[in-house]
Amino acid sequence: MNVTKRVATSPKGEIAIYKLTNASGASVEISALGAGIVSAIVPNANGEMADVVLGYTDAADYFYDGPCAGKVPGRYANRIAKGQFTVGGKQYQLAINNGPNALHGGPEGFQNKIWDSKLEGDAVVLTLVSPDGDENYPGNMKVTVRYSWNDACELRADFEAVCDADTIVNLTNHAYFNLAGENAGSVLDHKLWLAAANYVPTDDTLIPTGEVAAVAGTPMDFTAPKALGADIKADFPALNYGKGYDNCWLVDGWDKTLKCIARLTCEAAGRVLEVSTDQPAVQVYTGNWLAGSPISKSGRSYNDYDGVAIECQGVPDAPNKPQFPSQELKAGDTYKRTIVFAFKAL
Repeated sequence: MNVTKRVATSPKGEIAIYKLTNASGASVEISALGAGIVSAIVPNANGEMADVVLGYTDAADYFYDGPCAGKVPGRYANRIAKGQFTVGGKQYQLAINNGPNALHGGPEGFQNKIWDSKLEGDAVVLTLVSPDGDENYPGNMKVTVRYSWNDACELRADFEAVCDADTIVNLTNHAYFNLAGENAGSVLDHKLWLAAANYVPTDDTLIPTGEVAAVAGTPMDFTAPKALGADIKADFPALNYGKGYDNCWLVDGWDKTLKCIARLTCEAAGRVLEVSTDQPAVQVYTGNWLAGSPISKSGRSYNDYDGVAIECQGVPDAPNKPQFPSQELKAGDTYKRTIVFAFKAL
């Protein structure tokens, strides 16, 4: 494994960016800003390389970008209703930054911080200390994300968090993928398979109602591979609310073990992405609001649906929905989760 490091400047300080290149020449880049994945250059069956992760020209453009491209949001990825939750009998109020709700930990969030970074062997280890009261979350929390890359073109992200007070946490990676290349345009021809027979219905602000609904017979059914665009314009509440898919599916037979839960295929480009996790749910977001994001690595503005995010995580608003797996972290306990993005040739 060849590992190099470069440093980009920004108004908030220097941003370390690490490039991990395997024996075949395939590579990933990891940024200390938001613990982000900023590129993944991988081959197809013909050996043709393409960067399949959406991103920006300027490293500093990742600050406060609407799409949260490639980064690790926190403390709580996704939405919390009205920005309110209760831990230990005390109610906490978060900043409201997405309609009437809190999104991705708040306006600052982990995604807008420059994390401490170092190499451990061939792995990139990023660490962030979130002090008590940060975005009004309780407790001093230390978060670590460890990225490793291998010759099989598997990018593994191991998440860990500890806190000195009871709190909540929900960590994921928000990379957008386009298996034809980040500059190739719409991903609506990509086929998606999910190991998920049920999804989580929401209200019109994308907060779960608390129900669990079967996907069978609805546009939410990806239990057999289906093009992202096949049903995206269907007159269906979950699609109407978000101008496309921005929904949470529950992993079939979730047992906290690492298993493949999603497969994204671009037949035209000859590439496949398999996503494995030990998390209970996955949010699929088809980049419905990508237009207006910073200038891309290819020098243009992205359009809506130019990438898809497959975000393995806990259920949105789980702190207020006890019927879903708990995202509470007790003082002194350790939160551990893993996501693996495996890139393959078709």
